[in-house]
Amino acid sequence: MSACVPTRHNRTSRSSRPSRASGVKRPHSPPPPRGGRFRIAGADLSASITVFLLAVPMSLGLAVAMDAPLEAGLISAAIGGIVAGLLGGTPLQVSGPSAGLTVVTAELIQIYGWRTTCAITIGAGLLQILLGSLRAARSALAVSPAIVHGTLAGIGVAIALAQLHIVLGGSPQSSAVANALALPDQLGRVNPAAPLIGVLTITILILWPRIPGRIGRAVRRIPAALAAVVTTTAMAAIVAPGIARVDLPSWRSHALPEMPHGPVLALATAVFTVMLVASLESLLAAVAVDKLSADRAAERTAARPGAGAMSAPAPAATSTGTPAPALALASSPPTPAAPSALAPSPPTPAAPLALPARRSDLDRELRAQGIANTLSGLVGGLAVSGGAVRSSANVRAGATGRASTVLHGVWVLLATGLLVTVLEWIPLAALAALVMMVGIQMVSFAHIRNVHKHREFLVYGATITGVVVFGVLKGVAIGIAVAVAVALHRLARTRITVTDQGGQHLVVVRGQLTFLAVPRLSRTLGQLPQGGDAVVELDGFFMDHAAYEAIQDWSTAQTAHGGRVLFTSRSGSRIAEPASAAHSCCRPWTPWRNHHCHDEPGRTPGANHGPGEPSTDTRPDRAHIGSAGSSANVGNVGNIGGIGGIGNAVTTCHSSPGAPRTSHDAARDATHSTAPGASGNTHANAPAPDHEPLTAATRPTGGNRLISGLSSFQRNTAPLVRDELARLAVEGQRPSQLFITCADSRLVTSMITASGPGDLFTVRNIGNLVPLPNAESGDHSVGAAIEYAMDVLKVESITVCGHSGCGAMQALLGAEPDQETPATSLWRWLRHGLPSLERMASRHHAWARISGRLPTDALEQLCLTNVVQQLDHLRAHESVARRLAEGTIRLHGMYFHVGEAQAYLLTEAASSGLELDEVFDRVGPGDAPGSSELERTGV
Repeated sequence: MSACVPTRHNRTSRSSRPSRASGVKRPHSPPPPRGGRFRIAGADLSASITVFLLAVPMSLGLAVAMDAPLEAGLISAAIGGIVAGLLGGTPLQVSGPSAGLTVVTAELIQIYGWRTTCAITIGAGLLQILLGSLRAARSALAVSPAIVHGTLAGIGVAIALAQLHIVLGGSPQSSAVANALALPDQLGRVNPAAPLIGVLTITILILWPRIPGRIGRAVRRIPAALAAVVTTTAMAAIVAPGIARVDLPSWRSHALPEMPHGPVLALATAVFTVMLVASLESLLAAVAVDKLSADRAAERTAARPGAGAMSAPAPAATSTGTPAPALALASSPPTPAAPSALAPSPPTPAAPLALPARRSDLDRELRAQGIANTLSGLVGGLAVSGGAVRSSANVRAGATGRASTVLHGVWVLLATGLLVTVLEWIPLAALAALVMMVGIQMVSFAHIRNVHKHREFLVYGATITGVVVFGVLKGVAIGIAVAVAVALHRLARTRITVTDQGGQHLVVVRGQLTFLAVPRLSRTLGQLPQGGDAVVELDGFFMDHAAYEAIQDWSTAQTAHGGRVLFTSRSGSRIAEPASAAHSCCRPWTPWRNHHCHDEPGRTPGANHGPGEPSTDTRPDRAHIGSAGSSANVGNVGNIGGIGGIGNAVTTCHSSPGAPRTSHDAARDATHSTAPGASGNTHANAPAPDHEPLTAATRPTGGNRLISGLSSFQRNTAPLVRDELARLAVEGQRPSQLFITCADSRLVTSMITASGPGDLFTVRNIGNLVPLPNAESGDHSVGAAIEYAMDVLKVESITVCGHSGCGAMQALLGAEPDQETPATSLWRWLRHGLPSLERMASRHHAWARISGRLPTDALEQLCLTNVVQQLDHLRAHESVARRLAEGTIRLHGMYFHVGEAQAYLLTEAASSGLELDEVFDRVGPGDAPGSSELERTGV
């Protein structure tokens, strides 16, 4: 059933909604184009060439670093591009030989040989296919970011140490520790030719993206890796003709996999390790590609003339030089974009505008990576994974779809057969320097700062050390063990201090209150004098039941002996008692009670207004213009203001695009404390003393109330909802309902519908009017919102909500404007309500009424009739009529009596235009979806 009042527990209305993976609907983007033909755009062709020129030296360098056959690197690049590109869930991600598996693969080749390593790659691929089919991809990202960053950073350190030996003209050892210990001996017998080529390669990689001026913009079209390899190859041919170069063996001697030989447990561990590293690298790179492509689309849309509020959100970009920047997990903030030494900079000419790429299907991507690894192992290639270096080059080169990824694989395949002679001129020192830079950049200083800021550096450092000293799998295990130990330490660590403040004791509790801290807490509280005054400051985010009972029992005993106990937070604001307390005031987590309690300065904790005392002033301080979906007085799509606006003091509120209807109850409840007449302010949680009701003389001005409300939100509500809103901002909005209501400041949609962020796509205007689509002097704002809700957001129902005492209806009753010469902006708008006035006077329509009684006066009659008339106007809109014919949208009429705080719903048949009797049924506190009384209303 469709619901007019959304709830978190009723998910039946969303069962018919297509999944995100289906591509049927994407938040904040038009519907995807139909047709599944493989299309090749000009931008994809040029981008594929750019990625190909980067992938060839990278693939050869990684093969050299792993001590694998050089042609295996090219095979894995071709298969990764073609197979993973065609089947993957991230169209712009480019797959190839895995940099993260460099150390692991080198160790496997040394222990088992190349042919058994190929068989291990096949096993890892099959395991990836299984996990992708079980939809376990998203769960792989639940690992602590410090562990993931530390794992790839440790792999980067091991890669850099191994390749440094080749740059110095030697050979790497079997482990990172051995490479570090052998480094002094290698420095004592340096061959000057190889270090010269290596230093030249590194210098070009660093300086190439930083060449200034017009020349720099021109040369940056060429990838830095290609420029470095070509330059050093030419230099080596002149000054060091005898230097070690690439040696591609004949394809006739290419080795294929064999049945693995060795201990079963060791082979199973090897398969799991390859699968784990390759999967993490691919999935985290996919997340980074999503952010890069969204950022690119937002930048281009912003640069386009007339770009408006419909454009997709632009998440902060991430550094994309190495696989490490792909690790932009939800729990860690994104890092600023930085130029990569390996990926090419974007070309100067503007690339064709493209729709934002759909979000990655990580399970599909994992299955595609498994298929690519299976095929690569079967034909004697390296393990495949998605790489941030190649993928960022693809995105920045202007790719618009998977065609660029597939074509890059085709070019690599052709080069494998046709450019063997050219490739054999490349010096090994140049490829080693290239891979060494990849390893160095995997240790991201931005990630280190972020981990340190979140007090996770111990976990990060332990993981790096474990990976470098003991290997990848043991290093990850060490990181997990340290992370668990740190979490337990923080949970159990509680500091309790007592300070005598002249007759009143201050008890400060720092940390989480669990049963482990109860003995010490009870002992400390028991030492306080009975009957004395005490302030307990709680600074923590968790309190278990044992700690709560200990504090509650002590507080009850202290109060019984005549003492006073006050509980506060670290900021000094009072922690409220349960909502049942008689002296409760407005708080971010409870329904609204008295929205002025935090406006009077100089207040101390004490008694406050009774819960039933009404406010004496409901006039709004300011007109508030917000985007559709916010709790605002005047709403439109994109906060676009026009000439002749309403209100003198106008505040424009920009909000990030909303999010799917899966916000936590906490975020929803935090929005419930919005007060009528307050334009969506949130409120402090400190109780207020007895005082006279605020009057026009004592009430703060609009500017002061805005600052007070915003400050209260930042202090009390923002910390509670920040994580949820951050997630919603990233995922985009997917509301289930379009809610059209009046701009009256006493009508707070989030409060009366018990809704939260992402639930309602709200349009507010004077009189909750819906202009006819072809009406003279029509309004495009409401029509645009309806079209956007129907065709883009795919809402499942539309609600038109009127209310008692509507000023717009009163104006229509009082004086009818001259239809030939509208005088003001207000009357030009109110002309859209004249059909409601005519309907009420017509004998061809039954009077709208509330079930069980007639309207109290003509104003209430017109308010009810206007809801029914606007539903008729809705049906005249083409997008609504089409969805009604398809049976995918439901219309609801709603009336809210402000004085009674009572909601009424138009019967379903009347909402659908199928019943002449227009009756609004009362919604009771015990009514729920499926109840007999409301079954026919669709609630």
